[in-house]
Amino acid sequence: MSAGHLHLIPVSLGEAPVDRWLPADVRTLAGRLEIYIAENAKTARAFLKQIGTVRPLQEITVHTLSEKTDEREIADWLAPLSAGRDIGLVSEAGCPAVADPGARVVAAAHRAGLTVRPCVGPSSILLGLMASGLDGQRFAFHGYAPIDAAERAKQLRTWEGLSARGNQTQMLIETPYRNAAMFTTLLAALRGDTRLCVARSLSTDLEYVATRTVAEWKKAPAPDLDKQPTLFLYLAKPA
Repeated sequence: MSAGHLHLIPVSLGEAPVDRWLPADVRTLAGRLEIYIAENAKTARAFLKQIGTVRPLQEITVHTLSEKTDEREIADWLAPLSAGRDIGLVSEAGCPAVADPGARVVAAAHRAGLTVRPCVGPSSILLGLMASGLDGQRFAFHGYAPIDAAERAKQLRTWEGLSARGNQTQMLIETPYRNAAMFTTLLAALRGDTRLCVARSLSTDLEYVATRTVAEWKKAPAPDLDKQPTLFLYLAKPA
């Protein structure tokens, strides 16, 4: 019997019709799987309800991945693969294992010599980079900046220096309710000629993407970013 596959299934980045962000063949695949690994069983089941499943939701196993999940437990979850059964891995938003703890599951699958299949779907990092007009060949995604305002500003300037020296687009996210504070800090910390892109609620009806220099942003109305997933990208002029 051939081994099953670990399928990396992207989920939506926000409220949007499923046909907009998930190809039909991936939707069909996801709907037939009977074992999933997810950060949150409730949101995973909401995703499955949205796409439609072959079997009732209560018959689908969802293992919950957390920081406390040890490697032995992950190995146990992946054991059905060796028996020929397929397993799905989903994130809370976007692509699993990209800026996501699901990378631990993928690493475990590789260590066990199992097959990993990435599926097509939305990635806020790539969508934001595509739409930004900034350098798409050299870029770095940093995740979250420090929470402390002074440390945050210092880190943003450090990344700006890296951007200037390497012509490298810098990318980061923030907890949605702190987006406005992050935007304010970016305008205060970065040079006026640094280009800043704000990419909000990508692939949804509330999508907004705009790129301006910091100096231009200071003269424009601030975008509404409250409680909406937002990606910030910036590129400094060469040093």
